[in-house]
Amino acid sequence: MKRSSLFLIATMALALIVSYREFSVSVTAQTRAGQGRQLRPGHQPDGTFVGADGTQYVSQQAFVESGLRCGTREDGAVERGANDGNANSRPGGGGGGTPPWPGTTQTINVYFHVITNSSGQGFASSSQMMDQINVLNAAFASSQFQFVLYSTDYTSNDSWYGVTPGSVAEAQMKSALRQGSADDLNIYSANIGQGLLGWATFPSSYSQSPSQDGVVILTSSLPGGDAAPYNLGDTATHEVGHWLGLYHTFQGGCSKQGDLVADAPDERSAAFGWPAGSDTCNGAGLDPITNFMDYTDDACMFQFSSNQSSAMHTQWMQYRSGK
Repeated sequence: MKRSSLFLIATMALALIVSYREFSVSVTAQTRAGQGRQLRPGHQPDGTFVGADGTQYVSQQAFVESGLRCGTREDGAVERGANDGNANSRPGGGGGGTPPWPGTTQTINVYFHVITNSSGQGFASSSQMMDQINVLNAAFASSQFQFVLYSTDYTSNDSWYGVTPGSVAEAQMKSALRQGSADDLNIYSANIGQGLLGWATFPSSYSQSPSQDGVVILTSSLPGGDAAPYNLGDTATHEVGHWLGLYHTFQGGCSKQGDLVADAPDERSAAFGWPAGSDTCNGAGLDPITNFMDYTDDACMFQFSSNQSSAMHTQWMQYRSGK
């Protein structure tokens, strides 16, 4: 056989090996921004799922199980104490019984900070920000919280654009931009890293580090963004729930303590998509997949429970009101 033919066969074999390795990688997690082909977030024709940052997973469940939707750190010992103190006749209820805020609605001023890179990517329009405020108001209306867009600003910073929780970039960004006091909500939108959609600080954290208080979200999760199925604005709803002191619905799994909310069934793990009829804890009732503090698609989320509302107001009065 001629040397040229041998070289051609070897080249073809090498190409097949490379193609197979590339396929194998794509079935786990790949395609971060700037690496390989860019895929639109959400469900793919081959059954895989692409996260908001472009990482590809074998399924949407694999994305959720990676823990990369919400980066909020649930320390929670202090929040648990505050919620227990308002449990009244509902053991572990996270605010059962008579609400501490009868007939009043708490108004919260929102400072909205949009982070872009030096090329202008990550821009959010004023209408998107206003739409986000409208989503928050609709979500928290029954909990008697109201949000007002108080100010907006834009910052071009390549380091902050890909900010991650606990990073130097986060500390610098918040220290430079945060405004107001404990009862003011600062929202930062950016092309956040680690495949996250957002994260938040808890109410009790304010006294120790007031400059770091607030909510960080992926810009494309704003209403009208391209992070489908997480582009209806409920990433912010979820994170503001944390900012007001709530846990995930699946906190503690099937433990009776769980998220300390007695009127929401226990849930073994995060739900994804829209799994109607899901029941992962024996005798607890169907999983609370429509609750804003789960991981389901934005279109599936539409409620807080009564005890969650009470818990948020308890946290508000103890850690944010008048601080």
